[in-house]
Amino acid sequence: MEVKKVFVQGAGIMGTGIAHLVAQKGLQAVLMDIDEAIVQRSLGNIEKLLNKRVEKGKMTADDVKDLMGRIKPSTDQNDAADCDFIIEAVIENVELKQKIFAKLEEIAPKDAILATNTTACGISEIASALNDPTRLVGMHFFNPAVVMKLVEIMPGVATNQVYVDKVNEFALFLGKEPVVTAKEGIAGVASRVLAGLLNEAVWVLEEGIANAADIDTALKMGSNLPMGPLALIDLIGIDTHLAKTRTLYAKLGDARYRPCYLLEKMVHAGYLGRKSKKGFYDYTQDPPVPTILK
Repeated sequence: MEVKKVFVQGAGIMGTGIAHLVAQKGLQAVLMDIDEAIVQRSLGNIEKLLNKRVEKGKMTADDVKDLMGRIKPSTDQNDAADCDFIIEAVIENVELKQKIFAKLEEIAPKDAILATNTTACGISEIASALNDPTRLVGMHFFNPAVVMKLVEIMPGVATNQVYVDKVNEFALFLGKEPVVTAKEGIAGVASRVLAGLLNEAVWVLEEGIANAADIDTALKMGSNLPMGPLALIDLIGIDTHLAKTRTLYAKLGDARYRPCYLLEKMVHAGYLGRKSKKGFYDYTQDPPVPTILK
């Protein structure tokens, strides 16, 4: 399969990373969001990362210019009309994803691949909004998308294997090490297993057993993890983690995924993690220190 132009809807952390990755591999990318300010901020974030590589002698200014030139900012879904690979990376909301794909199915070329970067929303549930649900495939990148090697590929009940194979082929082209699930399962493999671990860390904090730094240190030292679970939730986004655990708990009814009320309080207070400069840690300080939570 030859992919020349990729349409990415959702200019948040994941969508931005995916567009960056696509452009880095020499392809044209359209990074679309309904808010132009968000798109421009995301482009600025990519350029900042690239300029750091220039400072380290790993890229030239011309390299940065060329890469940025391959990313087209957009606020219009109609820009998907000439793209052969479509990736949705908006918030974890099934109804919103259904609405997005129902329109993209009309706009995109009939042979374009439709992929959702969802963590925990059901592939079949999203695909139910399509006239042809066989086209939709789950393609879950991990943060940061430019760095992390894993991409989980998941079919829905109706997904045609031909599209699964094409998504797998594209993931390999992007330099990833894809894992293709045998069937659809909420949150796939890594995110489902990890969700239980992350959730338990929040409960341990809520119960006052240890503070955030000690919990993270215990897991890093005791389990050889590169990052503690609470710091990882801050990186993922506390709102994103809350949405994922809500979905898992609703779909599976398993207490392992029952979200702690502390997460809701933090989201209401605007403590979303790194992206808001405050979560389980206060990132306005260097180095970050645990946030005092009440």
